[in-house]
Amino acid sequence: MESASAGAPAQRARRKEARGLVRYFLAALLVRGADSGATVGIVLLALDTSRHAGGGAAAGGLLAAALTAPHLFGPWLAHRLDRARDSRRLLAGAFVLYAVALACTALSVGRVPLGVSLCTTAVAGCCGPLLTGGLSSRLAALAGAGERAQRRAQGWDAMTYGLGGTLGPALVAGAAALTGPREALLALCVAAGGAAGITITLPHDRPDGRSTAPTPSVREGISLLFRHPALRRVTILTLVSALELGALPVIATTYGPHLAHHPAAGAVLTTALGLGSLAGSLLVTAVPLRGDPEVWARRLFALLAGTTVLAACAPTYGTALAGFVLVGVANALSFTSTLASRSAYAPPGARAQVFVTSAGLKVALTSVGTAATGAAAGLGGRTLLLLAAGATTLAVLLALADQLATSRRPLAPPPVAGRRARGGPRPVESASPPAAEARPDRGA
Repeated sequence: MESASAGAPAQRARRKEARGLVRYFLAALLVRGADSGATVGIVLLALDTSRHAGGGAAAGGLLAAALTAPHLFGPWLAHRLDRARDSRRLLAGAFVLYAVALACTALSVGRVPLGVSLCTTAVAGCCGPLLTGGLSSRLAALAGAGERAQRRAQGWDAMTYGLGGTLGPALVAGAAALTGPREALLALCVAAGGAAGITITLPHDRPDGRSTAPTPSVREGISLLFRHPALRRVTILTLVSALELGALPVIATTYGPHLAHHPAAGAVLTTALGLGSLAGSLLVTAVPLRGDPEVWARRLFALLAGTTVLAACAPTYGTALAGFVLVGVANALSFTSTLASRSAYAPPGARAQVFVTSAGLKVALTSVGTAATGAAAGLGGRTLLLLAAGATTLAVLLALADQLATSRRPLAPPPVAGRRARGGPRPVESASPPAAEARPDRGA
């Protein structure tokens, strides 16, 4: 009798936690779908209004750049998020501002000077980092105690990126064909607004309204990615491999038609990549990663490079399709390992800065990969795939070299009580060990 009454509060807590996670994933799917579809919608709208001033492909490219470039300002927003007494309000406010600014763009393109539309698009772009890394940085406090629970939640989070990145552009393209690109963009604004309404109902990640961990400055938060050994290695893997992720959609447009002799074959390869990513997210959710996330990251990025080589060596279009599915699976697994690593090693007072800065830098490097691949399209799909695999292989080798150099570095003598040893490295005292996800994250 007593044991049943004692277990009732625990059951209610688990149900409350599950409801909070469901709301989190619904909000994440809505807002990330809106973020991914916005670029496609803006370009389609610019092309549709090409007969007016401020329309056309060039205007679409400028608007797309205005939406993505402000991600580099993410660390300043993340610093504010780390210091917020109630992160739900800041996130929901950012989602509402994103929706309003994007709606202004939808209503202004082709009707007012292009500069006005660029300004409203840039405002929406400034909110972008909170739609991605900023929201993910709050997940650890909602997922509950235990490594398995944390890793499963990170797998679901990775799935929202994959589903949002696939469904958002597809739904925008379909809606644009039926009702027009302006209406499709406005529908994305409604989705972002709905995500804001759900986010404000999430469980409070700081029940006492106070942060228990110090928040480093923006400069310290950025440098943390490179001063903390494990975070530095995961950052290397994330950024260098982002060149491949930006290259793959461009490669598909040339590699598919070369093998199948059909112009639509490239789009099918891109779809196979997305389906593989979805399958990988489902796999890592059903069977969560266990153990040191940094070790998993190195292994899984090596797997990504290997599957890319297999896709490059495909003799037929059918085997290339299978290869792109495997690349998508490996991409989802490796991405989940980076989420787990950031959650494990980021200090509680700088969690948002670690997530958002990594995401912003990744967006920038992905754009570089896309641009470089477009410029080198004449090399052919196979060669470009091998070069992309080489970039990811380089990332793994750099991470391994850093691991070797760090392990050989002599440890600094322990500091004298009450002061730090002169010249000794300053430790990141609040950084979590690899198993830190087994404990609830206080103050984040």
